[in-house]
Formats: sequence, C-alpha cells, structure tokens
Amino acid sequence: MAVELAIESRVVASKDQVSSDLGSEAAILNLKNSVYYGLDPIGARVWQLIQEPTTIGQIRDVLRAEYDVEEAQLEADIRDLVQELAAQGLVEVTNDILV
Repeated sequence: MAVELAIESRVVASKDQVSSDLGSEAAILNLKNSVYYGLDPIGARVWQLIQEPTTIGQIRDVLRAEYDVEEAQLEADIRDLVQELAAQGLVEVTNDILV
C-alpha cells in the first residue's frame, strides 16, 4: 500500500529495525521479517537524516545543499526512496502538520 507523501510529511526510522553504517553505505535489518536491506551512499545519507523525525522538504533542502542536483529530480527520488522504505516497514510517515 502506497503512503501519501507531501512535502510536509514527517518521516522517521521505524522502531522495528536496526541499522549499521558501512562507511558510505548503510545496512538495515527489519526486525519483523528478518530481511536485510542495503542503501547506497545517497540513500544512506537520507537514512542518517531520518533517525530523528524530519520532513520530506527538510531532507530535500539538506541534500540540495550537499549535491549538485535538480530540485525536482531530488524531491522525486526522495519520495521514491521513502515510499520503498515505508512499504518495507522501515520508516513511519505521518502527514500531521505541526503548528
């Protein structure tokens, strides 16, 4: 089931996982199904950012400052990654807007 993602959507790593930094990459173990996942360097950077609740927009802004990439493409890539992580139960996404 796809999660609806807005620029204000909050993302945080799930409690049902453990992860390890492998230099520029990351390995994640889903504790519910015992499946390992690997992230490339940019995916690993996103993973670092979502260890604390953050928004899609905040992730985009940090990565935009770190990489020479078009904003629209970066945002689409972040949404795709977060969608996949959510589908695997590795992140929690909320669309509540905090005031």
